[in-house]
Amino acid sequence: MQNITRLFDFPYYQLSKGNLEKALVTKYDGQWISTSTQEYIDKSNKISRGLLRMGVGRNDKVAVISLTNRTEWNIIDIGVLQLGAQNVPIYPTISKEEYAYVLNHSESKYCFVSCQEVFEKVKAVQDQVPALKGVFSFDKIQGCDSWQDVLAQGEDYSNQSQVEELMAQVKPDDLATLIYTSGTTGKPKGVMLSHDNIVSNSLESSERLPIDDGNVRALSFLPVCHIYERMLMYLYQYRSVSIYFAESLETISENLQEIAPHVMTAVPRLLEKVYDKIIAKGHALGGIKKILFFWAVKIGLKYEPYGQNGWWYEQQLKLARKLIFSKWKAGLGGNLSLIASGSAALQPRLARIFNAAEMGVMEGYGLTETSPVISVNDMRNGGFKIGSVGKPIGRTDVRIAEDGEICIKGPQVMLGYYKDPKMTAEVLINGYFHTGDIGEIDADGFLKITDRKKQMFKTSGGKYVAPQLLENKFKQSPFIEQIMVVGEGEKMPAALIQPNYDYLYEWAEKNQITYGENSDIVMDPRVLEKYQEEVDQANAHFAKWEKVKQFRLTPEVWNVDDGHLTPTMKLRRKIIKEKYLHLYNDIYEH
Repeated sequence: MQNITRLFDFPYYQLSKGNLEKALVTKYDGQWISTSTQEYIDKSNKISRGLLRMGVGRNDKVAVISLTNRTEWNIIDIGVLQLGAQNVPIYPTISKEEYAYVLNHSESKYCFVSCQEVFEKVKAVQDQVPALKGVFSFDKIQGCDSWQDVLAQGEDYSNQSQVEELMAQVKPDDLATLIYTSGTTGKPKGVMLSHDNIVSNSLESSERLPIDDGNVRALSFLPVCHIYERMLMYLYQYRSVSIYFAESLETISENLQEIAPHVMTAVPRLLEKVYDKIIAKGHALGGIKKILFFWAVKIGLKYEPYGQNGWWYEQQLKLARKLIFSKWKAGLGGNLSLIASGSAALQPRLARIFNAAEMGVMEGYGLTETSPVISVNDMRNGGFKIGSVGKPIGRTDVRIAEDGEICIKGPQVMLGYYKDPKMTAEVLINGYFHTGDIGEIDADGFLKITDRKKQMFKTSGGKYVAPQLLENKFKQSPFIEQIMVVGEGEKMPAALIQPNYDYLYEWAEKNQITYGENSDIVMDPRVLEKYQEEVDQANAHFAKWEKVKQFRLTPEVWNVDDGHLTPTMKLRRKIIKEKYLHLYNDIYEH
């Protein structure tokens, strides 16, 4: 551990253990192209030398915007960091106005983009960003300079000694990156993370990763501009894991088959979709196959780790794994044994079923401001409890405030918000970062998240409602894709629901209900009656004042591009409410 104190130390550490032939692997024109550890370092040094010639130096900012994760991103990252400059990753799907805001706020000198779509958005605002000197693209784009031009400038070794001098000046506590949180409201905040913030988090999180160094493949597809996936990039390098970058979200199934990874990260929404697809296939079976399939599902949904259910259950589970779950695993490449789940609350049923199927979903918890991991489950040594986010990682002090808020102190806590000391002072109090999440630590030391402090609301009757708890329960219905519970200051909780249209149309067809448009089907009395049944079923788990009394279905599919969701698939509550204010008013005016 002591060999790594700055982020650019990771590839050199990997090389010291042996040159990994497939350190970074990206698919170009239908072919997987590998970059070895040595090539990775050599190209990163070329980028450092090239950027140095272009006037980039200590504390300058370089933005990187990529629609997909790819080898070039990591090379630019190390090349920038070695100069004592900072990498500013930007979510590719945010608006042009937000591009302009982040580029201006960070005062980025140069920007690297992945493709035509991103380039056009940057080009549209470039004249509004006076500090921006140039834009370079990973793909070949008409009218845009290529990142290869920067590599070419770095072919000349004559300034390598300057690069090494700058590297030597970088201290662990120096700023490494600005990560602009997409946020559910307001302007993005620039989270300042130091080298030590992310290095310490990578090394401590690594202690929870039961893998065989040098013999593991990882599939990377969550946005690397988010600190969760980015931290894991460094962790994988530390453990000599071959990192394969998925082509896109749409090709994950195909890429899983091609790569057969051992480990990957996921957000709960993806796991929900995988599970729903598997269940849909089960419904399509007939006879004994269908009976066996749902018998196995029933067994899986009762799963508890460490044989807690007893000998007879374990025998049934063994059979279910052999007959059914092995096919599930084969569908995801055959080798997948660890899925790190983060970003939002995981439904316990998903933790049960995936672990029953020997695809170890380990839920963790963290925030951008904590680099990100605070706690994570670990199957080994009794470190796994369903319904929890695991025990805090090493060197992390978690305290629960009087109002239930989770507060943490540790080397992973951010330096602060860029250019915003006031907001920094609001969350960093007496050395503790106040997360805004409500939770508890049980008798065994496991952390459990119960809700977002800021998302809890009071009805006009003075009763507190925790929307996330309701939403997680409601989303267990196959009819519900997304749901937002509302009702702050109102007489009762209600909900805006985005149906799972694939499932709804399938159900409608079986019930001889035919419509061509979403806007028609969501108004059909028989559909509304069915959704009322689903709502009533979920409501049964909650106290009278918490129950969703009314709901409205939205004809649109909620997505990132239209602003309903953040890039990590969290609800943008303020925007959703604004978009559907007519439905909200319809609920409370009647």
